[in-house]
Parts: sequence; structure tokens; C-alpha cells
Amino acid sequence: MSAPGGLARKSVGSPSLWFFAVGASSPMTVLAGGVIATYAATGVVGVPLSFLLLAGALALLTVGYVAMSRHVAHAATCYALLAHGLGRAAGVAGGAVALVAYNAIQISLYGLVGVTLAGQLGGDWWRWAAVVWVVVTAVGLLRVTINARVLALALIAELGVITLLDFGALTHAASGISFEPLSPDKLFVNGVGGVLALGMAAFVGYESGPVFSEEARGPRTVARATFAALAFLGLFYAFSSWALAMAVGPENIVDATRDPAAGLPFSVLESSFGPAYGPMLGDLATVLLVTSIFAAMLSFHNGVARYVFAMGRERVLPPGLARTGSGARGGAPIGGSLFQSVIAALVVAVYAIIGADPFTGLFTWLSTIGAVGVLVLLVSASVAALRYFRTGGGTSEGPWVRVIAPTLGVGVGLVILATTVSNVESLLGLPPGSPRAWIIPGIIGAAAVGGLAWGAMLRASRPEVYAGIGRGRPHPLAVLDQRLAEVEV
Repeated sequence: MSAPGGLARKSVGSPSLWFFAVGASSPMTVLAGGVIATYAATGVVGVPLSFLLLAGALALLTVGYVAMSRHVAHAATCYALLAHGLGRAAGVAGGAVALVAYNAIQISLYGLVGVTLAGQLGGDWWRWAAVVWVVVTAVGLLRVTINARVLALALIAELGVITLLDFGALTHAASGISFEPLSPDKLFVNGVGGVLALGMAAFVGYESGPVFSEEARGPRTVARATFAALAFLGLFYAFSSWALAMAVGPENIVDATRDPAAGLPFSVLESSFGPAYGPMLGDLATVLLVTSIFAAMLSFHNGVARYVFAMGRERVLPPGLARTGSGARGGAPIGGSLFQSVIAALVVAVYAIIGADPFTGLFTWLSTIGAVGVLVLLVSASVAALRYFRTGGGTSEGPWVRVIAPTLGVGVGLVILATTVSNVESLLGLPPGSPRAWIIPGIIGAAAVGGLAWGAMLRASRPEVYAGIGRGRPHPLAVLDQRLAEVEV
């Protein structure tokens, strides 16, 4: 007897979700790229403190998001949350923004991994991007537990090397141990807006846990993994960026990050562990930078695939995209996975054909679109949670979850969003006042308007589809519990 179709129920625990969330954020990429760029671009020494403040602000945004996802468990999380909280058309708009944002982030990483591999091994960036595309496509078609194991192995090695880097930085501190980078007067100076904008981009991915809520082992699994990922990333980024400042001295960190010859952060390994182990660790860190990017690509690929699957299941997108696999691909959203891979291949091919810069043109622009889009989704989800709880949903939740945290989250989220958008020039390296800075919010706005229009069209022409928006999670008995996958009937 064949197993029922659908995502693999009861197959993902909190540890696996944690690996997906932290892997999507890509700690090695943040340290080697984001932290260095933030120090260099803004000239602000208080970067470590910014990660702690952003983690706190994002925690407020996350309370309503994960609480509502317990009551509205759905593979296309923001699509379903907005549909239940703000109306079905708003749900389609949220789904459109999510598809644009998460596709943009995933595809941007092809530019980064292509440049990184070409710099180390030679050749065209797009050829290396094509090799990685084949691997991501192949692994993305496998069941979620296999994806989680691949992510776990890559992430454990990555975090281990960063820990060694931090240890080396602190034991060979240029000016001794100082807490100057954690002082508020070193953060709240000219350039703080750019620090917050760049810092927000570093956290993108931590919120991916609810996308796997239909596959989670219990209703609290997603919340535990999401908050654990956010807390870990906030502390880890703050500690590692502080340790990096200790390696060269707080008074020198800005100049050192602006000097390519300094080779930060990997030069810390080489100088701290001597000629016997330093170069080997530096080379290992470079390899793990590639695996870090791959882990993030795989995590975002899985997220997009589930959004596509869930919206196809409800026929908001073509129903063929809701196809799932069997065997080694059991419960994998095959249609959504292939859809994401095709979109990625087309975009990368266009960039390669027109000769655009893979870093500034592909990675920087598309990752910024993704960061702004995800922030819009989190703020919108908190608004949806407020209305959902106020109109009778989730009656088991207390006042903190139902009102206080989502309200505070909307407030701080709007501040971060305004700060990010007003500092888009810093993210993109544009001159102040450049009209091109409006392209980013314009794309997100266009996706939202397009989703609203599609929702209105469904309401007028296909009311049965419109009525099911955000309601398409199958009955538990209609989809196989993967713990019973080997049982023959």
C-alpha cells in the first residue's frame, strides 16, 4: 500500500529546526563578510552591541509570529498567518513577498559562492555557481531529515572553526581585553543607522523554523528552535565581532577592516596558532566559508520549496507544484524544489550573460531585497497576530503573547524597517540620495500589490480557491507520520 502524499509529518525535531535556522543565517559568511563590511563601511566601533540590541528587538517581533504559527501551522507561514489575521487577499500578498524575498536571498548566494570559489580555484564565477546549483538541486529533492543532517555537519564544523578564531583573538589581544566595543557611546554615533541595517541582514534566516511546522514533532518544537536560534545568533555574533576587535585593538578595528592586506578575519587564525597550524586553519576556514554559504543556500531552498508547495496545494499557484516525493524523497516538496531551482538557474544565467558583477550586482542587491522583504513579513505577521488573537484566536495564550509583545514588536520592527530602508545606500554602496535606492522598496511593494491583485482576482473568478487560502493543511490522518514510514500494510 503506498503512503499518503504530503510533507513528512512528525519528522523534524527542535535540533534539526535549529540547524536550519542557524545555517540559513550562515555565521561564517556573516563574520567574514557582514561584520568586516559593517566595521569598514560605517566606521562604528560598537558593532558587537548592535547584535545584542537587534536580537532583543527581533525577539519581540518573533513572539506573535511563532505563537500564531502554533495555531495556524502551515508550510507557507507568512501567507497563512496574514490570511487568518488580515484577510485572504493579504495572505496572497504575504505569499508573494515571501517568494520574492526568500528566492532573492537564496539566488544572491550563487554570486557569493561563485566569486569565493573562483577566487580560490580560478575560473569563471558562473561555472562554479552552476556546480553548486547541481548539488543544491540534488540534495533539495531529498527528504527533510537528510537535508537536516547535511546542514548539521556543515554547521558544526563551521562553528568549531569560528570558536577557534575567537579563542585565538582573545588570547592574542593586541591591546588587552577591553569592553569598549560593547559601550553604548561607541554605537550611538554617526553611522549607527548603517550598522543596524547591515546587522539586520545578518539575522535573516533565523525565522525559518515555522516553515517546517507541518513536519515538526510537536506544537512547541518550532518555538523552541526559533528562539534558541535567535538567542544563539545574537550572542554568537556579538561575541565574535567583539573578539575580532580584540585581535587588532578597538582603536584599530575600523582601519584593519578597511585594509585588504590585513586579511581579516582569517589572518587571526594564522597569527594566533603559529606557522605549524595557522595556515592550515586559515585554509580550513576558507573551505568552511564555502560550506557555510552552501548550508544557507540549502536552507533557503527548502523554505521556498515549502512556500511553493503549500500555495500550489491550495491552487493559488498551479497545483502541479504541490507534488511530493517518495522513498529517499519521501515527503520532500518535489514540485516546489524544482521550481526554485529553475528560477535560480534563470536568474544566474541572465547575470552571467549580461556580464554583471556577481558580488555587487547579484549578491549585494538580491540579499538586500531579501532582508527588507523578510523584515516587512515579520512586522506584518505581528500585526496579523494582534488581530487574530483579538478576534478570538489562540484563547490559550496570555496577555504577553496576545497583546504586549506583538504591539512592542510592531513598534520596534517599524523603526528597524525605516532605518534599514533609509540606509539602503550603505547596503548597496550607492551615493547618498541615489534614486536607485528606491528600487528595493519598490520591488517589495510591487510584490505585495501584485499579491493583493491576484487575491482579488481569485475572489471574483475562483471563489472556491479564495475560500481555501491559508486553510490547506491536510488532516493528520491524510498524510503519513514518517515514524511509521517503514511499516508495511
